[in-house]
Amino acid sequence: MSLKQQIDSDIKAAMLAKNKEELIALRSVKSLILLAETEKGGTGDINQEVENKLLMKAVKQRKESAEIFQKEGRDELAKKELFELDVISRYLPKQLSEEEITSEVKKIIEQVGAKGAQDMGKVMGSATKQLAGKAEGKMISEIVKKILAS
Repeated sequence: MSLKQQIDSDIKAAMLAKNKEELIALRSVKSLILLAETEKGGTGDINQEVENKLLMKAVKQRKESAEIFQKEGRDELAKKELFELDVISRYLPKQLSEEEITSEVKKIIEQVGAKGAQDMGKVMGSATKQLAGKAEGKMISEIVKKILAS
């Protein structure tokens, strides 16, 4: 079952359960998918890699919004963003732990033949492709910097 079909099914379930908050979050994900399918130059069909990128972007936006709302003392809005974040996270592949990311990055550094910080671009290009949807880019970047600096 594709992500779009899964979202449609879950939207129906949320409608029947009269779960407004979940319905809003699911509709926002469906909107992202529809926009990606209909964008200029698109084929009308998106693959799992693109779906994961869309979901990771949505998760990142929700996290940033929640942080801003919490700093501003708008707890009710932060709570709403965090709930949407939880709903969206259900559709992402299992996120790797820091140790798993470090292990993968070390393998990538060996494959690329990186020697130091000057090779960070090569490593990041390969790492972000291989770990897409499984880890946040920020965490990957931090781990690559730490490993290449030592």
